[in-house]
Amino acid sequence: MTLVVATGTFSILHPGHIVYLEQARKLGDKLVVIVARDEFVKKRKNSCPIPEQQRLAVVRALKPVDEAILGDMEDIFRPIQGLNPDIIALGEDQEFREEELKQELSRRNLKARVVRVHRYWESDLDSSKKIIARLRDDTH
Repeated sequence: MTLVVATGTFSILHPGHIVYLEQARKLGDKLVVIVARDEFVKKRKNSCPIPEQQRLAVVRALKPVDEAILGDMEDIFRPIQGLNPDIIALGEDQEFREEELKQELSRRNLKARVVRVHRYWESDLDSSKKIIARLRDDTH
């Protein structure tokens, strides 16, 4: 069985997320999604409007997702170590540097391949950031 892990914030679910998870699911037999913790999102994106339990529940309900879990509070690699996946799927716009990720996986004796999946959704509203900006523009 090929285990695939995908990660993300999933603040405002949009078609780009669905395509990312569908593409990730096609890479293996089981897809586990690690949803970023509120504290991590606050540090990285300077905001976290949607609570982690709500984001987790929404991701769990998606058809391509076999399982969804919350990330670790201190070490984003800890859940990956516990799962020991065959593949880690990165979204096109995720800010991970693939070489650094591969080095950290190697340092932790993890053999997962890193695969960057590409979106096939053409829209000017293909990210949570763009959706929030549009909503702000429409309300002002």
